[in-house]
Amino acid sequence: MEKTVEQPVINIGMVGHVDHGKTTLLERLTGKWTDTHSEEVKRGITIKLGYADMVIYECPNHIFSSQKPCCSKAKKKRIISFIDAPGHETLMATMLSGAAIMDGAILLVAANEECPQPQTKEHLTALQIIGIKNIIIVQNKIDLVNKEEALKNYQQIKTFVKRTIAENAPIIPVSAQHKVSLQYILQGIEEMMPTPKRDPVKAPMMFIARSFDVNKPGTPIKGLVGGVLGGALKQGKLKRGEKVMISPGRQIMEKGIEKWIPIEAEVIDLKTGGKSVEEVLPGGSIAILTKLDPSMVKSDQLTGNIVTLPDKIPPLWYDLKLEPQLLEHVVGSKEEIKVDPIKRGEPLMLNVNSATTAGIVTNLEKNKIILKLKRPVSAEEGAKVAISRRIGTRWRLIGTALLKK
Repeated sequence: MEKTVEQPVINIGMVGHVDHGKTTLLERLTGKWTDTHSEEVKRGITIKLGYADMVIYECPNHIFSSQKPCCSKAKKKRIISFIDAPGHETLMATMLSGAAIMDGAILLVAANEECPQPQTKEHLTALQIIGIKNIIIVQNKIDLVNKEEALKNYQQIKTFVKRTIAENAPIIPVSAQHKVSLQYILQGIEEMMPTPKRDPVKAPMMFIARSFDVNKPGTPIKGLVGGVLGGALKQGKLKRGEKVMISPGRQIMEKGIEKWIPIEAEVIDLKTGGKSVEEVLPGGSIAILTKLDPSMVKSDQLTGNIVTLPDKIPPLWYDLKLEPQLLEHVVGSKEEIKVDPIKRGEPLMLNVNSATTAGIVTNLEKNKIILKLKRPVSAEEGAKVAISRRIGTRWRLIGTALLKK
């Protein structure tokens, strides 16, 4: 196994309305098609978070390329990890979970549709709530419109992002389908998305965004391997052979009372960029191979958990007292719906780091709400919480808060 392998240094989200070309653009940039889940292939949309890595090269003529150098004098700049977030309105919780491990984002807008579409607006609001400031806007599908239509769409985008976190973001017109102007996206990434400063000395904290059973049906018992955890390390470093804890972990019954206990695991191997490494640092998507029973991790059962050292587990929250900052209008719906005050007894969906849970409002205090969670979350005090309300048949983003005791 290789002891020194360059790992990705930054996580960039690919976000935007459904069918605006996120997965196609990602394939053109990285060579990887991230919709591999059977339902994704069948329905033609992203359902789960997808991942792909890419090397950015720059030649002396300041031409940027990916996958392979454009010429013999091109030099490797850095390795990027992409997160392909679903754009469908029913999958907003998945997008919010992915936003927790993003350092920057590419917001796709289709040139052949009015801007903003509902999930374009919803995803930009989510980026603002999470605090992702490094954003590039890609005006895709310019091959489907004439010059006047492209300029009209461009002005719609400018109007849409005015007074938002993306007001000064560059707008790059491209055709992902025909690989037109992709080098300018790479240039934008290099100029607009610096590698974040990390603290490798802090206790490691990994947000789990995916968990897998990688064994194929019919594999002999001797050939079975343990569960795999995928996500991003936000701080610290993890080493092969370390004992780690996964929190909240699993649910048990103790004297008739339900409680959650952390899961202990050993880091059998670490992978980044598809290669095994001795240790990983913050930045980019990683995978941890464990000896966990595959039944514990399959179908993303551990998504939303945190991986850390045994003596560094963050607090476990069964109840939350939040001071919500509500938006003026519901995000994600075609109609302008005013956000009403939160009511006692109301169910809410909450996203904390990469975790999604539901809670019932049990009490109201001055400017505060108290919730009983259906499933606890493990998070540091001060973590951001995205709040969604059930409106019709969909969960809609209505506000944010910070975790406080």
